[in-house]
Amino acid sequence: MVLPFLSLYIESFGQYSPAEVQRWAGIVFGVSFLVAFLVSPIWGRIGDRFGRKSILIGTGFGIALSVFLMGYVESVGALFVLRAFMGLATGFIPASMALISAQSNKRTAGETLGTLQMGTVSGGLLGPLFGGLIADTVGMELTFILTALVLALATLLVIFGVKEVIFEEKDEKRRSYHWKEVIRHIVTHPLLIIVMVVALIVQLVNFSVQPLLALYVGELTSAENMAFLAGMAFSVTGLGNLLATRKWGQIGDRIGHEKILLLLLVLSGLFFIPQAFVTELWQLVLLRFLYGIQVGGLIPCTTAYIRQVCPVSMQGEVLGYNQSFRFLGNVIGPVSGGVIASSFGIPAVFIFSGILLIITAIVVKIILNHKDLNKENKSERTQTVV
Repeated sequence: MVLPFLSLYIESFGQYSPAEVQRWAGIVFGVSFLVAFLVSPIWGRIGDRFGRKSILIGTGFGIALSVFLMGYVESVGALFVLRAFMGLATGFIPASMALISAQSNKRTAGETLGTLQMGTVSGGLLGPLFGGLIADTVGMELTFILTALVLALATLLVIFGVKEVIFEEKDEKRRSYHWKEVIRHIVTHPLLIIVMVVALIVQLVNFSVQPLLALYVGELTSAENMAFLAGMAFSVTGLGNLLATRKWGQIGDRIGHEKILLLLLVLSGLFFIPQAFVTELWQLVLLRFLYGIQVGGLIPCTTAYIRQVCPVSMQGEVLGYNQSFRFLGNVIGPVSGGVIASSFGIPAVFIFSGILLIITAIVVKIILNHKDLNKENKSERTQTVV
């Protein structure tokens, strides 16, 4: 709700040049992701130990407090500090994933986590729309306060509407894991590592073009309502995401989430690269919608795969590491996109990012082949012994 006018809010603090406003907007926007990248595994570990619901409540009210205070700051430095604190309190996301994952049957985890992802995507679509409308109507300061009230209400819904239970699989035993054991589990599962890399790549690709999309739309059309058209070009990806994410999770439950990851990485790359060669706005909107349908299944499938290969007692911490990779992608994406665009032009960002998706798919394919080969060798050795 507050991101659409963040740069305007910074501009209201003093006599800043446009370059200074853009620089501060990037710093203030990115600092929360950077801090969240560092602390997400810690929140996950605390949730595994003391319960995910308590983490949801604490971080929910923490985010609400930081956003509330943003409405009263008088300097960009104070806004920076509060955005950093907001990143510190962003344990809500990995904790919610861990809570839902722990309550899910392994066989239906993809569908369940896909449903959760629908909520995340819906917020990403509706938040900027409502925030912009409210800011135009009642002012930016009051929008921060109203946003904080919404966050507090959501946290109250968790307190009174969520009961934390653990779905006990027959082959799972609850125990406490040392952080070294968690790291060892991740390192000894190459596909688990690449799943986290996929989470990073997805966010990197999405955020590489986000700051440039309005400029790109401006190159394709000379219409007056440029901001609206740029917003539409960005939001249509989320719409495709919203329509398909749960379905991809269901398919992953049936045939294997690692296979869906491979397919979606290839399709995402194939729909991303042509965006560099469009000549009309409608072509860009159509391709971004189709890209959104493919990329919508990647996040729930990565989370569902973690549910399947990690013991329930360490899932929160592993999901925290996965979330850290996502936040790192949020930080690297805009920087890399800006560097590529300034050197080779905006279309090059789509080409480089699309190729990166396909390269990631090739790596996933190699690891899957290696995993299948190891299974066959193990099976042959077992038969020989028998």
